[in-house]
Amino acid sequence: FPIKTATLSDHKRLKILITGGAGFVGSHLVDKLMGLGHEVIVVDNFFTGQKKNIAHWLHHPNFSLIVHDVTEPIHLEVDQIYHLACPASPPHYQYNPVKTIKTSTMGTLNMLGLAKRVRARMLLTSTSEIYGDPQVHPQPESYWGNVNAIGPRACYDEGKRVAETMMYSYKNQNNVDVRVARIFNTFGPRMHPNDGRVVSNFIIQALQNKPLTVYGEGQQTRSFQYVSDLVDGLYALMNGGYEYPCNLGNPDEYTIKDFASFVKTLTKSESEIM
Repeated sequence: FPIKTATLSDHKRLKILITGGAGFVGSHLVDKLMGLGHEVIVVDNFFTGQKKNIAHWLHHPNFSLIVHDVTEPIHLEVDQIYHLACPASPPHYQYNPVKTIKTSTMGTLNMLGLAKRVRARMLLTSTSEIYGDPQVHPQPESYWGNVNAIGPRACYDEGKRVAETMMYSYKNQNNVDVRVARIFNTFGPRMHPNDGRVVSNFIIQALQNKPLTVYGEGQQTRSFQYVSDLVDGLYALMNGGYEYPCNLGNPDEYTIKDFASFVKTLTKSESEIM
């Protein structure tokens, strides 16, 4: 196995469920938790996740893979639930908006039902998209957002907003122990090359010596965090005492034009920046 796994005593070793564990972020979370010596169960339907992301763990005694859609209930005995399952890039979630809504709503309800039944702590990966088209920069957790319930991204944004509502309804009504992470732009190994996001778009264009497409003057700003930093943040949030929504991202913003120049330099590309 490529990552060394710690040996934990029975009372320290947790049984941890990760929905969407074969995805970009989920598979890195699997690597971290397996490395710490926990028992990990991945539930994934491979709608956007890929088996190759977790293939290196398939024969490890602490690892289990269940091919299952979270919109259907599942009965397991676990200590913690990281609920990541949901297509997260625009081409993926817009391909089947109804499926995206079902995953965020029915999937979250099913996981909350499981958490309630087995008294597991549950972390939901929400998104910076719940702020909509923000009029406040950067967005603090206290900002309610500027949202459109029927826009092209609504199936994802509104699904995540109601998923957050469900988390706190279960906390208030049923005492479920909840955590909510609002994730901002993330990049790193195993990200989908065609996920339609600026990092992968620029890298692919640069490698093919195609023009890097920058809209307008390129003065729009974005922040980017590396996936291992995000995973450390998710782990810290799950195992800490803070139970309200928490932004996870890079506080430093860069213009898209600067980012395009950076990618061009790193890849030694002959692309023009358009």
